[in-house]
Amino acid sequence: MSCSISLLPRVVAGATSRINMHLFRAPQTVSIRSRPQLGTLTPLVRGNDKATFLRHTSARCLATTQTMEADSTTGVAAEVESLRAQIAQLETTLKLKEKQLDTVYPYSRSYNKTSVVTILGSEDGGKKLIGQTLRVGGWVKTGREAGAGAFCFLEVNDGSMFDSLQVMVPKEVAEEVGGLRALTATGTSVLVEGRLEATPEGTKQAVELKATKVLHVGPCDAATYPIAKKKTSYEFLREKMHLRPRANTIGAVARIRNALAFATHKFFQENGFLYVHTPIITASDCEGAGEMFQVTTLIGKMKEYTDVPSVSPQQLEALKGELAAQGDAVKAAKAAAAANKEDKELAAASKAAVDKLLKLKEEFAKAEESSRIVGGIKRLPDGTPDYKEDFFSKPAYLTVSGQLQGEFYASALSNIYTFGPTFRAEHSFTARHLAEFWMIEPEMAFCDLKDDMQCAEDYVRYCCKHLLDNCAADLEFINKMVDNTALARLQQVASTPFKRVSYTEAIELLQDVVARGVKQFEFKVEWGIDLQTEHERYLTEEIFKQPVIVYNYPKDIKAFYMKLNEDGKTVAAMDVLVPKVGELIGGSQREDRLDVLEERIRDGGMDLAAYEGYLDLRRYGTVPHSGFGLGFERLVLFATGLDNIREVIPFPRWPGNAAY
Repeated sequence: MSCSISLLPRVVAGATSRINMHLFRAPQTVSIRSRPQLGTLTPLVRGNDKATFLRHTSARCLATTQTMEADSTTGVAAEVESLRAQIAQLETTLKLKEKQLDTVYPYSRSYNKTSVVTILGSEDGGKKLIGQTLRVGGWVKTGREAGAGAFCFLEVNDGSMFDSLQVMVPKEVAEEVGGLRALTATGTSVLVEGRLEATPEGTKQAVELKATKVLHVGPCDAATYPIAKKKTSYEFLREKMHLRPRANTIGAVARIRNALAFATHKFFQENGFLYVHTPIITASDCEGAGEMFQVTTLIGKMKEYTDVPSVSPQQLEALKGELAAQGDAVKAAKAAAAANKEDKELAAASKAAVDKLLKLKEEFAKAEESSRIVGGIKRLPDGTPDYKEDFFSKPAYLTVSGQLQGEFYASALSNIYTFGPTFRAEHSFTARHLAEFWMIEPEMAFCDLKDDMQCAEDYVRYCCKHLLDNCAADLEFINKMVDNTALARLQQVASTPFKRVSYTEAIELLQDVVARGVKQFEFKVEWGIDLQTEHERYLTEEIFKQPVIVYNYPKDIKAFYMKLNEDGKTVAAMDVLVPKVGELIGGSQREDRLDVLEERIRDGGMDLAAYEGYLDLRRYGTVPHSGFGLGFERLVLFATGLDNIREVIPFPRWPGNAAY
């Protein structure tokens, strides 16, 4: 404070002096309107009331000083924000200027290569670079000879953006590398040096590169190259997984996917989340579904048992009989030897019987061990694999979710998120399922279902806005060639708050349209069902015409870890539904009551011991917390409008397919 303890006496003294002068030396100058106020003050300075007066004056002084200080702070804060904005603008301008000074991609300096996006992606479409000598490298999208064979035009794309740069190569330049035809085949890779020049008025691009030298040619046989200029089916492209990134659609999807991944990290980092890497190999089934890929080294050990003789149950029973008979023989031999201790032959016979018994026991143990090896894998008496022989000494699987481990960290670090691959051995061939896919899973401490829904909404809208701001060319192509509603859908989601409706209300709305004959669904609508895609899309596309968050689902159709509501029938779960896709996000408030969680695990037929760590979170410092999971590929599917999820992940895995 500016009115500190050391200054306070002088401030008070000065104020007192001025007031005293006002009261006693200049009453004639005070207006009649002011005199009642002076009358109320005058008694305060008489006799013992002077201390009270000083306290009142001090308080007024401090209040005035604090107000002035607050006004000053507000002014400084505004000035700081203004300066920050200026600095940010200067940094942006500086980066643009630096790019103009040094157009070479930082990790292609040995080739002095400039990326296409540096040229065409600039604010003026490359005009400021006109006159400069540049090198551009990439793959020829299309090529054609022109000017009666005097030159050729190449559309060169390096993947840095959707658009390709037009390169004009004169015949004499091309002759050094085999002629014009060596360059024009689709798929040919080139590194070309030339002068950037303006194109004639009215052409699509503002600039083109006029080649003076061709530094590299990676020839491509047009007769066999599978990625033709004409439109190719997605099914065919999946058969050429190693080449399909060169197709326009797959390239655009790759850049959109990259932008969404960047936006994901940016959103959570800006909102105070920590990025946590959860394990790919796990011993727990988060969803309780059991559709998991098992991780084992037992199959690799099968060769160790190739020389072990097989023993049938009948052979084992026969050995048991021999063992029992020999046991009886030992008893008889020992009894005979004990009855006649002087008879050395009886003693020797007893010892021989014991030796034979021991040998039979050894044979039986080996036979029993061999009988447990079935199909090259050692088994327990109940026939299940003996996992003590396995790498982790217990059953292990590829993870279906990082949620449980995420909760461990959220219970210490408050807000975390995971972003990594997950796996499900669901034998499904639908356009919405993959065996390997990426999940985004935030977990938040001191967060209820309401906060969880808000976080999910903010995240989706942030991603949509980021795409609109950073992937214009790719989205325009998608909107033109794939789904003409893609741009409008992203714009709507980015700008429209999400509707919230309970599961019960959603069911009633769907039942109403069925009762009125407006819509008939393939799957019957009744309370307790798990909403199908047709129901979800109808809610978002027809009833509300906007994204919808459905919450408070029946407990029997949701996972064990979701918090049981007071009604005992529903859980604090929510799904974010969006047009074109249906369910995009699934989340919930997590069950933080130990007794309730234990009961839910038992009801699901799962082993409590496998979830001891998860249960410990409720034993030691339990906290209300929530989270959600988003299948990243579904987000890309939503953004692009593609019909099949296999097109939005670089190397899709589904039953019977694991190419590359």
